[in-house]
Amino acid sequence: MTTVLMSSNSQCLHDLRAARPTLWINPLRDPATPNDSAPSLADVVAAQARFRRFAPILARLFPELQASGGRIESALLRAPGMQSALNLPREQGRLWVKTDHSLPVAGSIKARGGIHEVLEFAESLALEHGMIESDTDYTPLVAPSARAFFQRYRISVGSTGNLGLSIGVMASALGFRATVHMSSDAKPWKKARLRARGVEVIEHAGDYAEAVAAGRQEAQQDAYSYFVDDEHSLSLLLGYSAAALQLREQCQMTGIRVDAEHPLFVYLPCGVGGAPAGIALGLHYMYGAHVHTFFAEPTQSPCFLADRLSPGSSVYDWGLNNRSDADGLAVPRASALAGEIMTSRLAGAYTVEDDTLFEHLYRLGETANMHIEPSAAAGFSGPAMLLHTDAGRDYLDRHDLTHRLRGATHLAWTTGGLFVPTDIYTRFAERGELIAKTRRD
Repeated sequence: MTTVLMSSNSQCLHDLRAARPTLWINPLRDPATPNDSAPSLADVVAAQARFRRFAPILARLFPELQASGGRIESALLRAPGMQSALNLPREQGRLWVKTDHSLPVAGSIKARGGIHEVLEFAESLALEHGMIESDTDYTPLVAPSARAFFQRYRISVGSTGNLGLSIGVMASALGFRATVHMSSDAKPWKKARLRARGVEVIEHAGDYAEAVAAGRQEAQQDAYSYFVDDEHSLSLLLGYSAAALQLREQCQMTGIRVDAEHPLFVYLPCGVGGAPAGIALGLHYMYGAHVHTFFAEPTQSPCFLADRLSPGSSVYDWGLNNRSDADGLAVPRASALAGEIMTSRLAGAYTVEDDTLFEHLYRLGETANMHIEPSAAAGFSGPAMLLHTDAGRDYLDRHDLTHRLRGATHLAWTTGGLFVPTDIYTRFAERGELIAKTRRD
């Protein structure tokens, strides 16, 4: 497909090129149409089942998971103070936060996909070599003999930081040799954390795409090397998708209704696209047409939006520089797999200036004591984009949602921040406070 996909908001294309915040509405959204290229609900359930099979192993490998019995989960929390800070009136819905910034082990949303793919690879090796039997006790996988066996294999990945942390930490915990190819915009503290875990970190002068290409090429030269390909990995995407099953349980426990009278708007920070696409797919299976997912990207790195407007394009093709303090979102080209899966599922995508990310990071810390990294703040611009732009209001009207906003849930999905060093977070918050004060004055 080579045509440019535009919504009724024709200003979007001009705003994109000028690196101005903009909202694009997907003209192909059609939740009722089957997508034969997408994984099935059974695939999503199978990913969740794999996490459960490995839960006893995870609880033994990571002390922070003992209380949860090895389950990697995050809380779903109301954020009334942040709702006030965002000037979101109660009659236009309630704001909740899915706190994946606090996921244990990896400290980010990447714990879902990255850990799942390592577990799937370890499981396949163990089954193939008779170390375990299907659906039986997996504890032999933490025995010294298993660790020695896994040591024969190398797991590698290209990353700006968070995916590398999840892959490296999980792989090294099981005994695999682990290598993370990191782009120039990866944060030093993330490299240091990986090296402290015994993970080899290879630094590249180029951007995310170049780090991935280097990692992929190296893995192809070694029969015992397994490369986690963020741009094409179905296993990563399915690991993320399992989050929707947990969210449904949490919504039921907290009394959040999702139906025609109670729409759910979900705002997901987006880098290459695998994590938000996986979650959006899972949510589609849970809630169908009643969930409306929007991807959030930096104004200089909107790779998914660029791909939607002109499939196959990169942010450089639009005259953008791919520079953002939201390092996890600084990706030049979107995942083709994620794009294909989201063709008829995505409600839209919007862009956010870096200054706004820092302001929202600061306000979330002040109002809810949640400490996140800049990329994780992208979701908080979603309600304003939806409610206060022509494109957003048109979307609400066309889908008969305007008069249903009182019963709506706005869900900002945070994605990273648990392991940000205190001094670095303090600098983030100080920058956000200054921006907030300047805008107020």
